[in-house]
Amino acid sequence: MKLDHLTLVLADDHAIVRMGFRLLLEGVGARVLAEADSGEAAQRLFAEHTPDVLVMDLSMPGCGGLSALERILAREPAARVLIASAHADALTAERALKAGAAGYLCKRSAPDELLRAVGLVAAGQTYIDPEIAAVLRRADRPEHPAEALTDKEFHVFLQLAQGHSVAEVADTFHLSPNTVGTHLYRIKQKLGVQNMAELAMAAVRAGLIEV
Repeated sequence: MKLDHLTLVLADDHAIVRMGFRLLLEGVGARVLAEADSGEAAQRLFAEHTPDVLVMDLSMPGCGGLSALERILAREPAARVLIASAHADALTAERALKAGAAGYLCKRSAPDELLRAVGLVAAGQTYIDPEIAAVLRRADRPEHPAEALTDKEFHVFLQLAQGHSVAEVADTFHLSPNTVGTHLYRIKQKLGVQNMAELAMAAVRAGLIEV
């Protein structure tokens, strides 16, 4: 597959992942304009370079990929963003697609699948990892309690489950600690958990964070 003249920004906090993506994409004619290692950097570099496609991870320092996605699309609704994540669960993929991602790729996919995903997203189409697409099509897919969370609650849930403090989450999302505390209370109620350890385990069981 050729991706001649296609421009991209890569956002992932692992330098070796960015290097691998760059080598693959530039090997078929695409041009990587910049690399980001956080959600905030992804927003800034996208605004600076306006690439054809932003390839972005979800689990990054700062606001993370999901919040960065929403902020980028709020400023540039036509942005084409392909999420490339280690999370292979349907819940995370569905959240990202509902938030406006043009595609969702699992990092464990074959290299050619990355090229196919980038090509489809750049052409204005939607790409969903085949394994995830199969799960999303299942009518009997079990619902996880996290599906009841609002978008803001889900963002806060992810940050807290990854070990960030209430103060850190408040700073990341420009909220007051009291507001984050309110979100946390509602999250615990909806998930049926009592403390932060149980909150983290709920995220692990849903496949939202790795251990």
